[in-house]
Amino acid sequence: MVLYFSATGNTRFIAEEIARRLDDECLDLLTRFKTGDHTPLHSERPFIICAPVYVCEMPRFMSKYLQEQTFTGSRDVYFLFTSGGYCGISGVLAKSLVRKKGMNYLGHAEFKMPRNYVASDAYDMLTPEETEARIRAAYEQIGPVADTIRAGGKLTARHVFLFETIITVPFNPVWCKYKLRARDFYTTDKCIGCGTCARVCPLNNVSLKERKPVWGDDCTHCMACIAGCPTEAIEYGTITQRKEKYHFQKYSHVAKELRGQTK
Repeated sequence: MVLYFSATGNTRFIAEEIARRLDDECLDLLTRFKTGDHTPLHSERPFIICAPVYVCEMPRFMSKYLQEQTFTGSRDVYFLFTSGGYCGISGVLAKSLVRKKGMNYLGHAEFKMPRNYVASDAYDMLTPEETEARIRAAYEQIGPVADTIRAGGKLTARHVFLFETIITVPFNPVWCKYKLRARDFYTTDKCIGCGTCARVCPLNNVSLKERKPVWGDDCTHCMACIAGCPTEAIEYGTITQRKEKYHFQKYSHVAKELRGQTK
């Protein structure tokens, strides 16, 4: 069973393609996050958990959910991580999480996907050509990963040095608490009050008041609201006004082409 959370479509692309290659079930965890649904998940085949990487590790709300979730059937677990280039200590923490649940950690793979974090000036967004190149490179990686999982082998990724863990473990919660604020999100007059932003927020942090979105204090900067807005009416301060809002759907033609080449 393939389980995933995807805010801007990158992780969904990897999850659905892995599921297609393995002829396996694929489940979006968004509704479960939003409703607090911890109904046991059962699979006779390995669990393949696909997650984005925020601040060098799996989203903290997702990690917490998995810790509290009951898995039955297979005791084997794989992780697939997507990031803009650096997955930090995601694998180390995933391994610890799985072992604490008494399950078998069979490794993880890392996929370098298009950048989607528009709420920062630290990174430039990629050009359309660079974005397409990353999608194609990630797609080429899917085949070997699927083959390894099908054979029951172990996935291997880069070595994580001890200093990375020492720095990230105390740094992540502090950064998330003080830097991942929602107060700078706002809508322009392009907002049509459709409520998409509220529906895609995994933390239920967006609500509608008089058909306009209002952000609360519990934000993970997943970019689901700003990327998923059908009219691109959401901005984050002045940072995003001059940036292209990324969503994988804009490059669905690339995915369609690639899938057409691999039946």
